Amino acid sequence: MRAMTIPEPGGPEALVWAEVPDPEPGPGEVVVDVRASAVNRADLLQRQGFYPPPPGAPAYPGLECSGVVGAVGAGVTGWEVGQEVCALLAGGGYAQRVAVPAGQLLPVPAGVDLVDAAALPEVACTVWSNVVRLARLGRGETLLVHGGGSGIGTFAIQFGAALGATVVVTARAAKHERLRELGAAHTVDYREQDFVEEVRRVTDGRGADVILDIMGASYLARNVAALADGGRLVVIGMQGGRKAELDLSALLAKRASVAATALRSRPLDDKAEIVRGVREQVWPLVESGVVRPVVDRRLPMTDAAQAHRLVESSDHLGKVLLTLG
Repeated sequence: MRAMTIPEPGGPEALVWAEVPDPEPGPGEVVVDVRASAVNRADLLQRQGFYPPPPGAPAYPGLECSGVVGAVGAGVTGWEVGQEVCALLAGGGYAQRVAVPAGQLLPVPAGVDLVDAAALPEVACTVWSNVVRLARLGRGETLLVHGGGSGIGTFAIQFGAALGATVVVTARAAKHERLRELGAAHTVDYREQDFVEEVRRVTDGRGADVILDIMGASYLARNVAALADGGRLVVIGMQGGRKAELDLSALLAKRASVAATALRSRPLDDKAEIVRGVREQVWPLVESGVVRPVVDRRLPMTDAAQAHRLVESSDHLGKVLLTLG
């Protein structure tokens, strides 16, 4: 088969479409014939040499895919050759085929195009595991989402609104109208406005109950300042750096908490549990049309370098998909 390899770390031009060995399904695995994958920030970091795949994962980028089951390994039940699926991956989505632990497979939701389904697994699992399982967002609470125009952001807006939360997002001003259409109650232009002041203003001084943060160090102090009493900050990205000083007295005063999580490196049984939660609690919202994949554009997988440049620019809204066939 062919896959997008990275012979040497570097810029988008480091991605090379090359012939590689075909995957074989091990016990408990399914091989998916890929129809589409999606570009995530982690793929850019892997290309640059900063985020190697976990042990045993394919060397190629791609943390999610959609396609058709092509082979089923020993001990797998509930999945059949020819079935349309999407999958959460530890790597390998930028390829014609990929072997996936059966616990990380999801059926394509009713009403969703097979290619567009590639936009769902990573964002759905990330948002559900952090916003619901970890931070316990409740109806009537306020959710602050940073990077509202990203794949994570556009999904979190819809999902948070579906849970009955008031969603506040930070994003470039040009994206605000579309984000309000997705369910954001309030939008903040992070280039011109102080999100701490804006969150306090729209919550009558109370602050955000849950913050989903992709920035990390550069936002840490302001995120804590923006939390309500009993608030929960969940850091899922480090676009703003890795190290910052945390004022514990501010956390203590608010009885607040800070957590940091990653999805890719979790054990298989934990990923399978998250996927089950997504299938039970998120997929019905997708199938009813309350939550939908937001796709900026589709590009051929051989144009992955162009897709990486687009995501690096942050000019997109939602997911950028890479397609085969």
